[in-house]
Amino acid sequence: MNEKYERQMKKGVLDMVVLKLLASEPKYGYQIIQEMKEKGGEIFLLKDGTLYPILYRLEDDGLVVSRWSEAEGKQVARKYYEITDVGAKALKEIEGVWGRISAAVSNIMEE
Repeated sequence: MNEKYERQMKKGVLDMVVLKLLASEPKYGYQIIQEMKEKGGEIFLLKDGTLYPILYRLEDDGLVVSRWSEAEGKQVARKYYEITDVGAKALKEIEGVWGRISAAVSNIMEE
């Protein structure tokens, strides 16, 4: 039962978390997955099949853009994702909403 609730709660914040990670610099998919794991621990162990639909949706919404890097030496070409100005503005709004929601939930749970 706990997995069901955890999945639902994570699903609601993944767009925000991905945008936040892209706010500092462009990143490729595996890099995003690794950074989520490092910063979020066990909570954000994502598979490619979970991350890429999020990235494609964010791109469709104009919040991120993607570009391919050039292959150099042994390094293969990678698709990098970068937050747009619209995405940065949306992230600020989402962070505000998240702050209000998390504060309200904390108030209720502390009773």
